Amino acid sequence: QVQLVESGGGSVQAGGSLRLSCVALGYTGINYCMAWFRQAPGKEREGVAQIDGLGRTNYADSVKGRFTISRDSAKNTLYLQMHSLKPEDTGMYYCAGDPLAPTYCGGGFCSCSPREDSYWGQGTQVTVSS
Repeated sequence: QVQLVESGGGSVQAGGSLRLSCVALGYTGINYCMAWFRQAPGKEREGVAQIDGLGRTNYADSVKGRFTISRDSAKNTLYLQMHSLKPEDTGMYYCAGDPLAPTYCGGGFCSCSPREDSYWGQGTQVTVSS
Protein backbone atom coordinates (compact mmCIF):
# COMPACT_ATOMS: atom_id res chain seq x y z
CA GLN A 1 0.00 0.00 0.00
CA VAL A 2 1.36 3.39 -1.02
CA GLN A 3 1.44 6.17 1.53
CA LEU A 4 2.90 9.64 1.19
CA VAL A 5 3.43 11.06 4.65
CA GLU A 6 4.24 14.74 5.08
CA SER A 7 5.86 16.29 8.12
CA GLY A 8 7.74 19.40 9.14
CA GLY A 9 4.93 21.91 9.17
CA GLY A 10 4.40 24.28 12.03
CA SER A 11 3.95 27.86 13.11
CA VAL A 12 6.67 30.39 12.38
CA GLN A 13 7.01 34.14 12.20
CA ALA A 14 7.42 35.94 8.94
CA GLY A 15 10.97 35.68 7.69
CA GLY A 16 11.44 32.26 9.22
CA SER A 17 12.23 28.93 7.62
CA LEU A 18 10.78 25.44 7.56
CA ARG A 19 11.69 22.22 5.82
CA LEU A 20 8.88 19.92 4.83
CA SER A 21 9.47 16.22 4.28
CA CYS A 22 7.37 13.66 2.45
CA VAL A 23 8.25 10.04 3.04
CA ALA A 24 6.97 7.81 0.25
CA LEU A 25 6.11 4.47 1.84
CA GLY A 26 5.68 1.58 -0.56
CA TYR A 27 6.13 3.95 -3.48
CA THR A 28 8.64 3.28 -6.23
CA GLY A 29 8.09 6.47 -8.21
CA ILE A 30 10.15 8.88 -6.13
CA ASN A 31 12.50 9.46 -9.08
CA TYR A 32 9.68 10.52 -11.36
CA CYS A 33 7.33 13.49 -11.16
CA MET A 34 6.94 14.68 -7.59
CA ALA A 35 5.39 17.92 -6.43
CA TRP A 36 4.29 20.08 -3.55
CA PHE A 37 0.91 21.79 -3.51
CA ARG A 38 -0.72 24.04 -0.95
CA GLN A 39 -4.19 25.18 -0.11
CA ALA A 40 -5.04 28.22 1.97
CA PRO A 41 -8.42 28.55 3.71
CA GLY A 42 -11.07 29.61 1.21
CA LYS A 43 -8.73 29.29 -1.73
CA GLU A 44 -8.11 26.73 -4.43
CA ARG A 45 -5.20 24.36 -4.20
CA GLU A 46 -2.14 25.60 -6.08
CA GLY A 47 1.05 24.03 -7.26
CA VAL A 48 4.11 25.25 -5.37
CA ALA A 49 7.03 23.27 -6.77
CA GLN A 50 7.67 20.30 -9.02
CA ILE A 51 10.59 18.05 -9.85
CA ASP A 52 10.50 15.72 -12.83
CA GLY A 53 12.25 12.50 -13.69
CA LEU A 54 15.33 14.32 -14.93
CA GLY A 55 15.57 16.45 -11.82
CA ARG A 56 14.30 19.58 -13.51
CA THR A 57 12.49 21.83 -11.10
CA ASN A 58 9.82 24.46 -11.45
CA TYR A 59 8.30 26.86 -8.96
CA ALA A 60 5.29 29.08 -8.62
CA ASP A 61 6.26 32.71 -9.16
CA SER A 62 5.24 33.52 -5.60
CA VAL A 63 7.89 31.22 -4.12
CA LYS A 64 10.75 31.48 -6.60
CA GLY A 65 14.02 32.25 -4.89
CA ARG A 66 12.61 31.30 -1.47
CA PHE A 67 11.61 27.62 -1.80
CA THR A 68 13.66 24.65 -3.00
CA ILE A 69 12.29 21.23 -3.89
CA SER A 70 14.59 18.22 -3.71
CA ARG A 71 14.51 14.50 -3.15
CA ASP A 72 16.66 11.82 -1.59
CA SER A 73 16.14 8.61 -3.52
CA ALA A 74 17.97 6.52 -0.93
CA LYS A 75 15.51 7.70 1.72
CA ASN A 76 12.54 7.72 -0.65
CA THR A 77 11.80 11.21 0.58
CA LEU A 78 10.77 14.48 -1.04
CA TYR A 79 11.66 17.80 0.59
CA LEU A 80 10.57 21.40 0.38
CA GLN A 81 12.97 23.88 1.96
CA MET A 82 11.20 27.16 2.64
CA HIS A 83 12.98 30.40 3.54
CA SER A 84 11.82 33.99 4.04
CA LEU A 85 8.33 32.78 4.80
CA LYS A 86 5.45 35.21 4.43
CA PRO A 87 1.95 35.19 5.93
CA GLU A 88 0.59 34.43 2.46
CA ASP A 89 2.51 31.14 2.52
CA THR A 90 0.10 29.90 5.19
CA GLY A 91 -1.82 26.80 4.21
CA MET A 92 -1.96 23.03 4.14
CA TYR A 93 0.93 21.63 2.15
CA TYR A 94 0.56 18.38 0.26
CA CYS A 95 3.06 16.24 -1.57
CA ALA A 96 2.07 14.24 -4.61
CA GLY A 97 3.69 11.78 -6.94
CA ASP A 98 2.79 10.55 -10.40
CA PRO A 99 5.21 8.29 -12.26
CA LEU A 100 3.20 8.71 -15.46
CA ALA A 101 2.87 12.48 -15.47
CA PRO A 102 4.39 14.02 -18.59
CA THR A 103 6.80 16.93 -18.46
CA TYR A 104 5.98 20.03 -20.46
CA CYS A 105 8.76 22.38 -21.46
CA GLY A 106 8.42 25.87 -22.78
CA GLY A 107 9.48 29.40 -22.11
CA GLY A 108 12.74 28.22 -20.64
CA PHE A 109 11.34 25.94 -17.99
CA CYS A 110 9.96 22.43 -17.64
CA SER A 111 7.14 21.32 -15.39
CA CYS A 112 5.23 18.18 -14.53
CA SER A 113 2.08 17.89 -12.45
CA PRO A 114 0.69 14.86 -10.64
CA ARG A 115 -2.85 14.04 -11.64
CA GLU A 116 -5.76 14.05 -9.23
CA ASP A 117 -5.96 10.27 -9.25
CA SER A 118 -2.26 9.75 -8.57
CA TYR A 119 -0.66 9.54 -5.14
CA TRP A 120 -1.23 12.26 -2.54
CA GLY A 121 -0.39 12.75 1.10
CA GLN A 122 -2.69 13.98 3.85
CA GLY A 123 -0.93 17.30 4.25
CA THR A 124 1.01 19.24 6.85
CA GLN A 125 -0.06 22.66 8.10
CA VAL A 126 2.16 25.70 7.73
CA THR A 127 1.18 28.88 9.53
CA VAL A 128 3.18 32.07 9.13
CA SER A 129 2.39 34.98 11.41
CA SER A 130 3.29 38.60 10.74
